[in-house]
Amino acid sequence: MSEPAAPRVYARIAGTGSYLPSKVLTNDDLAKIVDTSDEWIAARTGIRQRHVAAEGETTGDLAFHAAVRALEAAGTDASEIDLIVVGTTTPDLVFPSTACLVQARLGVAGCPAFDVNAACSGFIFALSVAEKFIASGSVKTALVIGSETLTRMVDWSERTTCVLFGDGAGAVVLKADTETGILSTHLHADGAKKELLWNPVGVSVGFKENEKNAGVRINMAGSDVFKYAVKALDGIVEETLEANGIDRHEIDWLIPHQANLRIIEATAKRLDMPMERVIVTVDRHGNTSSGSVPLALDEAVRSGKVERGQLLLLEAFGGGFTWGSALLRY
Repeated sequence: MSEPAAPRVYARIAGTGSYLPSKVLTNDDLAKIVDTSDEWIAARTGIRQRHVAAEGETTGDLAFHAAVRALEAAGTDASEIDLIVVGTTTPDLVFPSTACLVQARLGVAGCPAFDVNAACSGFIFALSVAEKFIASGSVKTALVIGSETLTRMVDWSERTTCVLFGDGAGAVVLKADTETGILSTHLHADGAKKELLWNPVGVSVGFKENEKNAGVRINMAGSDVFKYAVKALDGIVEETLEANGIDRHEIDWLIPHQANLRIIEATAKRLDMPMERVIVTVDRHGNTSSGSVPLALDEAVRSGKVERGQLLLLEAFGGGFTWGSALLRY
């Protein structure tokens, strides 16, 4: 007689946490330093304000504070952590990783800790990696963080990009569970589109001082990115639903990357989901890249909107291009 199949091991979100810098930069504040207005920004993006890291406040600082809050919410001691994965495109240092820096502050030397760079999809990619570790049985408790200080790489004289980005971090504690948790994750990338949304500076590439794009700056072809993002997110929504054999109306909450309200609305329309069931923070946070999905998730949990047992769809699109989704039972 054959042995009964081992039960599937899920990665369940045991706790969430987030952190936003105290400084708030409103659209009216931006209008004082660049040719723009609150009406212009809000109409095109849905953004009203964003948080900006203080001088000396790093991506690692934000990540650490979010992590502590997630651990507290999960009722988990840092000593229980078996894995730390940080999604970020604005690390404190070239090396060591921001995950290693957070690990040191938590005092949990020994477990693996590393960063994932998938731009705005960073948290979804990091979540997927951690889920695979738990599903394989090699990890019982994982800390996954999305943290960014994007305002450090915006050109404050470029009104089409400087109005979009903010700083912040969100974190989740994942625990192995045989009942419920992350049902599936789906990841994609298309490096051929890199110059539509990129930072043309790197250690190996360097930059030439006389080039227009010199410096650590975000360069974006906004309309092209918008069109590609809507199409890619439409596709990944369908892929996620089909993979899990569920109807779109079974999803309780859509928690999307907070880049642009119009992109969020387009995805909700694809799901035939009223905006009342979509978590929106872009108006107050701006685009915090890999920090946006866990920030929105934590706010939704702490406000009481998201409840245990509900079905959540998380999705994001970012430079690379990268895009991804996670379907989970909270």
